[in-house]
Amino acid sequence: MGSVRRRRGASPLVLLCAMAVLTAPGLATGTAYAAPAVPGAPAAPAAPLPGPDGKSLEQVRKDIDELYRQAGTATDAYNLAEAETKAQSDKIVEIANLIVAGKERIATLKGRAGAAARAQYRSGGLPPGARLALSEDPNQFLDGADRLRQGEKAASDLLSELDRTQTDLQRYAEEASERWQKLEANRVKQEESKKQIEEKIKAAEELESKLEAEQKARLIQLEQEAQYRAQTAWLSTGAMKDVNGKATDAGKHAVQFATAQMGKPYKWGAVGPDSFDCSGLTSQAWRAAGRGIPRTSQEQLRLLPKIALKDMRPGDLIIYFDDASHVGMYVGDGAMVHAPRPGRNVTLAGAGSMPIKAVVRPDA
Repeated sequence: MGSVRRRRGASPLVLLCAMAVLTAPGLATGTAYAAPAVPGAPAAPAAPLPGPDGKSLEQVRKDIDELYRQAGTATDAYNLAEAETKAQSDKIVEIANLIVAGKERIATLKGRAGAAARAQYRSGGLPPGARLALSEDPNQFLDGADRLRQGEKAASDLLSELDRTQTDLQRYAEEASERWQKLEANRVKQEESKKQIEEKIKAAEELESKLEAEQKARLIQLEQEAQYRAQTAWLSTGAMKDVNGKATDAGKHAVQFATAQMGKPYKWGAVGPDSFDCSGLTSQAWRAAGRGIPRTSQEQLRLLPKIALKDMRPGDLIIYFDDASHVGMYVGDGAMVHAPRPGRNVTLAGAGSMPIKAVVRPDA
């Protein structure tokens, strides 16, 4: 089943090989090749087919792509809110444990303070001069007075610690309240993002549902042709001319994990093992390589070191679009692996088949 799934996921590669030259031996070697014409490049455009609502099929393709891209942006917002919600929940649990420990500490301190007060009461509370006058052994009194001073200091320290602990409890309570507010705010963000995702995907699916079988087949061809044109234009700029970095051991592991997922479906919010969204794939690949990285493409862009395109090596992450709403993993030879969008499987594509915003390195 795994091999069948993988073959199904890699089938678009036949049409994409001209734009990424993916037939070179050994992905993740870092060797970059030019893009000569090779068998399997998209054929010349077929006669245009009309789309629904009087639109051209090409315009329908663009509309669907835009809806899915907006869903991708909302997915990133959902994933970030989900990660923040978990962080806030974990912090609230941590604070609750501190509050419990603080209350137990206060109970212990109050017990010690009570014991000290009872001991002082039993001593009669006489002033030191009176106790000296009544004492039969002045040396014994002086020893007792020293112990008394030590006891008074201990009592003072105990009361100070009690005060600090009570202050800490008040601070914990205030912080817990703030965390709860953030938790609720993140939950609202999640719900709003989830609604946007579902609306955009539903709109895209409704557009696709209006297409006949021949139109759907042509739509896939148009999608592949658009990727081919973008990749070809990108390579023609010489973008890959100096790219020859070698993968680190961790980078090789990340690439191996990511490419092993080919053929598995895209699902928003998913981090495997049966499905992935774009940043779910890249974050889990690097987790498998022993490196924890941010969950979302926008946080990957914000927090991971940025590198020049010419220094790119297999395992690096390519962030796409101005809003950093998509991410793929560079695997070498001008190609990347990614989870494209709903309705598509994890697959290989040309690294320049979408607008590149930045390249970041998880193992810098």
